[in-house]
Amino acid sequence: MTARARLGVPDLGVGVGLRVPHYGHVLREQPAVDFFEVISENFLVEGGKPRYHLARVLESYRVVPHGVSLGIAGPEPLDREYLKRLKRLLAEVKPPWLSDHFCWSGAGGAHVHDLLPIPYTKQAIERVVERAREVQDFLELRFALENTSSYLSYEASTFSEWAFISEIAERADIGLLLDVNNVYVSAYNHGFDPFEFIEQVPHERVVQIHLAGHTNLGAYIIDTHRGSVIDPVWDLYRRTIELTGSVSTLIEWDDEIPSFDVLMAETEKARAVRDRTLSGAPLEPVPRGVPTQTDASSEHEHGWRQGGPREIADGAAAK
Repeated sequence: MTARARLGVPDLGVGVGLRVPHYGHVLREQPAVDFFEVISENFLVEGGKPRYHLARVLESYRVVPHGVSLGIAGPEPLDREYLKRLKRLLAEVKPPWLSDHFCWSGAGGAHVHDLLPIPYTKQAIERVVERAREVQDFLELRFALENTSSYLSYEASTFSEWAFISEIAERADIGLLLDVNNVYVSAYNHGFDPFEFIEQVPHERVVQIHLAGHTNLGAYIIDTHRGSVIDPVWDLYRRTIELTGSVSTLIEWDDEIPSFDVLMAETEKARAVRDRTLSGAPLEPVPRGVPTQTDASSEHEHGWRQGGPREIADGAAAK
C-alpha cells in the first residue's frame, strides 16, 4: 500500500490512548510507544495543566487528536467556534490527521453526551458528505471519521452501515478510522457478519484502526473500552491488516484503566499480530458468520468484562 493510496498519511505503528492516570509514568519513564491519541476536547483550553502535559508529551511523541463532540450528522449547523479552537490545537500538535465519529449528539440546543447512530439513508449521506468536506477544508488537514458501535437501528435505513460510510468517505474524499471492536459489537447486537463489514469498506481510505475491550451482557454488548481485546476481535484485526496493509493501530482502554504495563502488553500483542500478518506467513482459518449470543455469566472464560461508563471528555462519552 503506497503513501498515495493511503491518502498521504503515514503508518505511525502501534499506539495507545493517552489518559490522565498515565501522565506521570509516560513523562517519567518515556515508554516505547509509537504514538499517542488524545481526546481533542480535553485540550481545547488555552493554557493550564492539560496543555502543559500535552506540550511535554509532544517533546517525545507523535500525537493524534480524536474528537467526540463534532456531531457531524446532527440537525444543528457545525459549531464554528469549536472548529476554530480545534484548528488552533492542530497548529500546536501538528498531527498527520485527526478524527471524529459518524454520529450525531443532540438537537435543539441540547447535547446528550453520547455518539448517537445515524439513519443510513441517502439524505444522511448528502448531509455528512457536505459537512465532512467542509471540516477537512477548514482544518486544512486529512480528516477521518470512525464507525461507532450501535444498539438500535432505524426502519428508515436503506443502506448497510458499511455501504453508508464507504459512500461518504469516497464522495467527501476523507479517511476512515476503522474501529474493529465497534464492528464486532454492532455485528453481535444487530446480527450481521463482521467480516463482511471489514471486507466491503474502501481499504485504501483506512488511515487508522482502533482496538478495545467491551462488556458482554449476553443479549447484547456494550462498547465500554474495558478489559483486554477478545480473540474474535483479534481475528477481525488480522483480516483487516490482510486487506489494508500496514495501518496505524491504537489500543483504547477507558474504564477501570490498568497500569501502563498492561496497556503495553496489549500494544505488543497488536504489533505481533500485525507483523505476522504483514509477513505473509500462513494464518489459521477463523470462524465467520454472525457472532453468537453468549450468557454473560461466562464472561471470564471468554475474556469479557462487565463494565460501566467510559472515560468522560468534557461530559461527552469517548467512544
